[in-house]
Amino acid sequence: MGGVAAGPGPGAEEARAAVRRLVALDAGCGAMAALPAVREAARRLPGPRRLAGSREGNGDRLAALAELYEVIGWILFDAGLPGPAHRANARALALADRCGDRWTARLTLLNSSMLLTRTGRPRAALAAAERAAAGPRPLPPRVASLVLIRRAHAVALLGGERDAVELTDRARTAFLDGVSTRDPHWAWWIDEPELLGHQGWVRARLGHWDRALPQLHAAVAAPGPSYRHLFAAGLLATTAHAGAWTEAARLAAELAPTAARTGSARTVASLAATGRHLRDRAAAPPYAREAAVHLLESLPSRSPWDGSRK
Repeated sequence: MGGVAAGPGPGAEEARAAVRRLVALDAGCGAMAALPAVREAARRLPGPRRLAGSREGNGDRLAALAELYEVIGWILFDAGLPGPAHRANARALALADRCGDRWTARLTLLNSSMLLTRTGRPRAALAAAERAAAGPRPLPPRVASLVLIRRAHAVALLGGERDAVELTDRARTAFLDGVSTRDPHWAWWIDEPELLGHQGWVRARLGHWDRALPQLHAAVAAPGPSYRHLFAAGLLATTAHAGAWTEAARLAAELAPTAARTGSARTVASLAATGRHLRDRAAAPPYAREAAVHLLESLPSRSPWDGSRK
């Protein structure tokens, strides 16, 4: 994602059409499957110098381009390309700031917070989430709940056990306030399974395996976008760490047939890490270790996120 388009790049409607295509691909097939479409969209995008020369009166186009860069940044992140994702986020944020699109700026900051947590920079992640919350008016409930969840992940990595749990509880309280007329259009995916999955994930980060399990189970049971397969990987990791061998073996066997087609590099990395943990754990019974070996054999040879934090 780095070429400068020869022309002025897409107009507002073309950029929005590209956003719709990429979101549909990501939700249906996963980020890695969406990468060819991302590269094609990126070839049409104007580079930083051309964007710097855009006229101030073209706010609608700048807003559409900001949203396109935000979606590209998200997909690059979930596809295991943190460097290009960071650059796409930076361009999205710069464009959103120039045209006054505060909602796209907020979503980009929240994506950046997730990326920074993933790459082991929780203090920067916390700062990005706090920037997203800044403003003269209170956030609508669903957006407020997402800010709190991002903060909880970062605080959990910083060792703030009680604070991280409190933040997830506050996120649930905010979410239960319901849908608002002020919700941005992108808030559609902040729903009950998404919230439950992140609550369980934060608990798992803290080593609260037994408390994480019911929340992750509930998140996995609900249908949703492809990227939520990450919650199934989190559920497998939690059962393995909790020593729930029968459940871990069952989940590993269920996930193995589709593992090679997993569209999220983060999910692949999580499954690989859990498979190795389960295979090598002396306390695990033979049937659980065998299920782990089968899962590992079913995964792609390497995820770009291997060796990174969950």
